Amino acid sequence: MAMGGMALAQAANPSMLRDFRFDHPTFVHKLPFAQYNLVLQISEANPALWSLTLNNAQNVLDYFGHDKARVVIVAYGPGLKVLLKNSPLAARIASEDAEGIEFDACHVTMEAMAKTLGHLPELVPQAVVVPGGVVRIMQLEKDGFAYLKP
Repeated sequence: MAMGGMALAQAANPSMLRDFRFDHPTFVHKLPFAQYNLVLQISEANPALWSLTLNNAQNVLDYFGHDKARVVIVAYGPGLKVLLKNSPLAARIASEDAEGIEFDACHVTMEAMAKTLGHLPELVPQAVVVPGGVVRIMQLEKDGFAYLKP
């Protein structure tokens, strides 16, 4: 069951499951001139915190400039709900993704949700599936990203 669902998630969303290398972070947006890097964590099922996090991300882009800042939002645990297909922030996520913000979804959390749902959850198209949310944050911090949990 999980393997079939995993293949479906990989087809529907960009995925780092097959080529994730801890010592070599990759990104969906090409930002060759980014000088400032920030990773934001969403791990709570709280829409007010979700909005605050997206506000923080947008403020960083507005301050430094879209070509000079790389912002990655990593959602895991109960916070993964922000990246579900029916998220109340789906339109805003699409808009911020178009501006260069990356939205990473924890595959470990997706697998846990699949046990209850009977299938992997459907994500917004902009969500990038990463092996683990905490591991992705660790990877980015090791690579010099500033870390913020609103």
